[in-house]
Amino acid sequence: MQTLTQIGVIFDMDGVLVDSAESHYESWRTLADQQGVDVCREQFAATFGRQNRDIVPLLFPNAGEEHVDVLAERKEAIYRDIVRNNPPIVPGAVELIRSLNECGVRLAIGSSAPRQNIDLILNAMGVADLIGVIVSDDDVTRGKPDPQVFTLACERLDLSPQQCVVVEDAPAGVTAARAAGTRSVAVLLYHEAQAFEHADLFVDRLADLTVESLNGCTGAR
Repeated sequence: MQTLTQIGVIFDMDGVLVDSAESHYESWRTLADQQGVDVCREQFAATFGRQNRDIVPLLFPNAGEEHVDVLAERKEAIYRDIVRNNPPIVPGAVELIRSLNECGVRLAIGSSAPRQNIDLILNAMGVADLIGVIVSDDDVTRGKPDPQVFTLACERLDLSPQQCVVVEDAPAGVTAARAAGTRSVAVLLYHEAQAFEHADLFVDRLADLTVESLNGCTGAR
């Protein structure tokens, strides 16, 4: 088997490794009900994938700045309770991660989610020991489309951005990957292909990705 130790693959989590949109929508709706606020699906869709510190003021405009972190933490606790016993892992995700690891590819998570969410999902998948780098919302100060999350992941993988491929489901994530200098794969789980201006490869399902296609996606521009 070919060894690809000089290649890094950085996975977003929500919408890539887990089909979590409905669970996140349910958790925002539950929090909104508790706060006496209405959150519609269109509002949720417009904010999905962004950092909670950006989402809370949009969905709860009357919340004071001092309450943003409290509401964000409460929402994520609700989400973890929803998915804990049956996380919606995307078909093919475990197999792809194991195949990449067997080839020596360096693996990372670059996500806007809190570290607790990431750990829960990776442990449920049984691949936590295969992911060498995790960059979560806890590690960054700027959310996608800012490239900070992917720039930091490349640094921690000890690889140049040109050696890395980001796997994303959101246009903002692909824009962030482009700004970081990496290649990117757009998984068309929640968005059509025309929503992605800068993706280098498109797949309808994560299960369509292979070690060969990800290897072919790397290289200098």
